[in-house]
Amino acid sequence: NFSRVTEFILLGLSDTRELQVLSFTFFFLAYAMVLLGNLLIIVTVRTDPKLSSPMYFLLCNLSFIDICCTSVTSPRMLVDLLSQRKAIAFEDCIAQLFFLHFVGASEMFLLTVMAYDRYTAICKPLHYTAIMSRQACWVLVSSCWVGGFLHSIVQTLLTIQLPFCGPNKIDNYFCDVPPVIRLACTDIYVTEWLMASNSGLISLVCFLVLVTSYTFILVTIRVRLTEGHWKALSTCASHVMVVTLFFVPCIFIYLRPFSTFPSDKHICVIYTVFSPLMNPLIYTLRNNEVKASVWKLWKRCRV
Repeated sequence: NFSRVTEFILLGLSDTRELQVLSFTFFFLAYAMVLLGNLLIIVTVRTDPKLSSPMYFLLCNLSFIDICCTSVTSPRMLVDLLSQRKAIAFEDCIAQLFFLHFVGASEMFLLTVMAYDRYTAICKPLHYTAIMSRQACWVLVSSCWVGGFLHSIVQTLLTIQLPFCGPNKIDNYFCDVPPVIRLACTDIYVTEWLMASNSGLISLVCFLVLVTSYTFILVTIRVRLTEGHWKALSTCASHVMVVTLFFVPCIFIYLRPFSTFPSDKHICVIYTVFSPLMNPLIYTLRNNEVKASVWKLWKRCRV
C-alpha cells in the first residue's frame, strides 16, 4: 500500500505508572488463569471417556479458541505495561488485527453451534444422536474456523489498502479495526460502513440466533418439566452467561460508526480477557460431570 507509517504507538489502558504496575499484576494473573483453566478443560475432556458427548467436544474447542483469543492480545499488553515506549510495527499490528478477528469470529460461530446443540438435545432428544453425530460435529467446528478466516481476511484487506501517512497513536492496548482505520489519511466513510456491516452484523445475527434457540428451549422446558430438562436448562444458563459477556461488548463496539468513545478500550477488556477467564469457571463450577472428572484427574496426577 501507500503507507509511510512504519509503526504504531499503543496508548494502553492508562498512562499512570502505578496503575500500569497494578494492571500488569492483575492481567498476568488473569492470563495465567485463562491458560490453566482452559487447558484443564481440554485435558479433562480428552482423557475422560465419559465426556464424549457433542456438548463436551464443542466445549473443548471453545477452550482452545479462548486460549488463542486471549493470547493474541494479552502477552503484548503485559509487555507494554512494563515498557516506556509502547510501539508495534505496522506488519505486527496488521497480523494482530487479523488473528484477533479470525479467532473472535470463530468463537462467535462456535457459540452459535453450541446453542444449536443444546436446542437439539432439549427440543429434539430422540433425533439428537443422529443430528449431532461425531462427523457432524467436525463439520460444524471446521465451518466455524472457515467462517472466521473469511471474516478476518475481509477486515484485513479493507485495512491494508488504506494509506497511513500521519498520526500513528492508537488509543487502545491492541490493534483493532476501529482505532486503526481512524488513523488513515483518507475518507473512510465507505470502508467504515463495510467493516461495521461485516463485524457488527455477524455479531448481531449470531446473537439473535442464540436468543431464538434459548427461547425455543425455554418454551420446551415449560411444557416438559422433567429432571433431565432442568439439568439441561442449568447448562444453558451457563452458556447464556458466556454469550452475554462476549456478544454484548462486540455488538456495542462494531455495530456502529467507528467514532471514538473513551470507554471503548475498557469495554474491549470484557471480551478479550474476562470472557475467556469466565468460561472455565462457569463450565466447571456449574457442571457436576466436569467437576467429577477434574477431581478424578487431580487424584490420578497425585498418585
